[in-house]
Amino acid sequence: MCGIFAYLNYNVNKERRYILQVLFNGLRRLEYRGYDSAGIAIDSNSSDPIPSSSSSNSSTVSQPPLVFRREGNIESLVKSVYQDVAETDLNLDESFSVHAGIAHTRWATHGEPAPRNSHPQSSGDGNDFLVVHNGVITNYEVLKETLVRHGFTFESETDTEVIPKLAKFVFDKANEEGDQTVTFSQVVLEVMRHLEGAYALIFKSRHYPNELIACKRGSPLLLGVKDLTENINNASAFHDEKFLSKNDHPKELFLSSDANAVVEHTKKVLVIEDGEVVHLKDGGVTILKFDSDKGKHGGSFSRPASVQRALSVLEMEVEQINKGKYEHYMQKEIHEQPESLTTTMRGRLIRGGSHKAKTVLLGGLKDHLKTIRRSRRIVFIGCGTSYNAALAARPILEELSGVPVTMEVASDLLDRQGPIYREDTAVFVSQSGETADTLLALEYALENGALCVGITNTVGSAIARHTHCGVHINAGAEIGVASTKAYTSQIVVMAMLALAIGGDTISNEAKREATIDGLIDLPNKVREVLQLDQEMKDLAKLLIAEQSLLVFGRGYNYATALEGALKVKEVALMHSEGILAGEMKHGPLALVDENLPIVVIATRDACFSKQQSVIQQLHARKGRLIVMCSKGDAAAVCPGESCRAIEVPQVEDCLQPVVNIIPLQLLAYHLTVLRGFNVDQPRNLAKSVTTQ
Repeated sequence: MCGIFAYLNYNVNKERRYILQVLFNGLRRLEYRGYDSAGIAIDSNSSDPIPSSSSSNSSTVSQPPLVFRREGNIESLVKSVYQDVAETDLNLDESFSVHAGIAHTRWATHGEPAPRNSHPQSSGDGNDFLVVHNGVITNYEVLKETLVRHGFTFESETDTEVIPKLAKFVFDKANEEGDQTVTFSQVVLEVMRHLEGAYALIFKSRHYPNELIACKRGSPLLLGVKDLTENINNASAFHDEKFLSKNDHPKELFLSSDANAVVEHTKKVLVIEDGEVVHLKDGGVTILKFDSDKGKHGGSFSRPASVQRALSVLEMEVEQINKGKYEHYMQKEIHEQPESLTTTMRGRLIRGGSHKAKTVLLGGLKDHLKTIRRSRRIVFIGCGTSYNAALAARPILEELSGVPVTMEVASDLLDRQGPIYREDTAVFVSQSGETADTLLALEYALENGALCVGITNTVGSAIARHTHCGVHINAGAEIGVASTKAYTSQIVVMAMLALAIGGDTISNEAKREATIDGLIDLPNKVREVLQLDQEMKDLAKLLIAEQSLLVFGRGYNYATALEGALKVKEVALMHSEGILAGEMKHGPLALVDENLPIVVIATRDACFSKQQSVIQQLHARKGRLIVMCSKGDAAAVCPGESCRAIEVPQVEDCLQPVVNIIPLQLLAYHLTVLRGFNVDQPRNLAKSVTTQ
């Protein structure tokens, strides 16, 4: 979705040129989220403030801030900003000891991609209040009608524009009533009281120069703090009080919807919680808690008490968000999978000695395993790739736990208001931990009393915070919009979950040991299958002009068929469909001819003989076959010369989906590059879908 970034320097001189570069680079770090336009707002100059036009308020306001907005990519914005600078007398070398700038990448939801619909959105002439926004305001039409009646004119089709105009309305009303002490945070709290929906917001105002306010409900937002007086040799030793309290220490503060844009500046962050209002002023950070029941009473604003929060340290490195030797993030992340899987399993697989059993230790679940084992059923809930990962893990969970396992697409569960019981364990799978539909499903499950388990790749995410327990997949930062390494790590985590829930019953002992041995050797098998890179590139060259691709899978590999087709669909922009092979004769067989390429996954497992039958039926109808099989099986599964085999190493059946998906990831990658599309930023898609 949209990307938010803001930068405030305090008591340290920074030139306008430097401030612009920080804002532009922050937006570049957020490009992978998907966007169609971008914008920034900075101060016009550092001259003396001008008196407020309001006779009832003796405060001063700064000069109107400068707003730059552009349709297209960030480099288009950068170019247009410097063109505008060249045509005016704006001095890039002018220095600011305090300056607050905001920036945004927009993914269109309300209104087409265009400068007028880009952010920051303004309160009107003079840019009294500016706002950048991620999310959707569901009651914006009602608010817009009210503001129009009060004389406001709207220029965009966005839902966001009501927010800065509402802020100006609240501010003007307070001044008319003679409230001379209205603060920036009181204005924002009153605005929040009228907003419905999901949002992350940053406010900038000329009435409150050199201040920023951030608040959120349902969309991710974090604060990064860099105190320039700290001992750089002891970066881990810090006190929250020093970092967040008002003082004259030179510092830089960063607000972002993603840690990727902050980590190159500082690792000290505060993950902003829903309902918190974070006010940056005079070098300090004040955190207020929004209460919808506390608003304006008797003509005066309420003054909520501030709350204390602790900073945390980001567990990521700048190298993780760089491409290194690879041309694209997706390519890098596909080839990182041996390392990401190793990290996912580190410290969690325990291989006993000659007299000790092999075990799995998931610290985040150990206090809840008995409850999960006694569940009426386990419900996996996710969207897209996360749903497919859960589907791949379902058979092993059923086999080892003996508990019925059901699958729910998060949006469909909410649409149906499907039954969730107190005796259920609901497992929420999300790479970002911020997926809007999955979060709403989590709220629904909590209301119904289920035990809620989170499986995410993001420490401190909403799902990680609001579930009763969970497991981080520890796959490392994933920048490419199309998930690759997070998918395989999710499957591995859920296989370990099955082992942990299944316990050590004698009937499952052989399966447990084989699965643990398979997990330990899995990174080596993934390295082996990555050697198919050139072979998949050659296959992609043969398929470059095709319009459609079918992928047939069964058993453990039905999920592989769905996920492989999804990867081709989302990045190569080619129609592809994952189909349950058992349903082939119930419709899909009508599509088969000598032109349509069909991938059949037929590795050695309990469904192997059935897949052989599927291959024979497709061959009999002159199907153009590409068969993925276990090493050494090419001759057995390919019935004719027109059939192409992809041989992969054989592993334990429940782990085969991890190995089998990689050739399809490589195929999707090479198809995309050969077709000339942006593999890291697919058309119309975003990394984390934080709106419904």
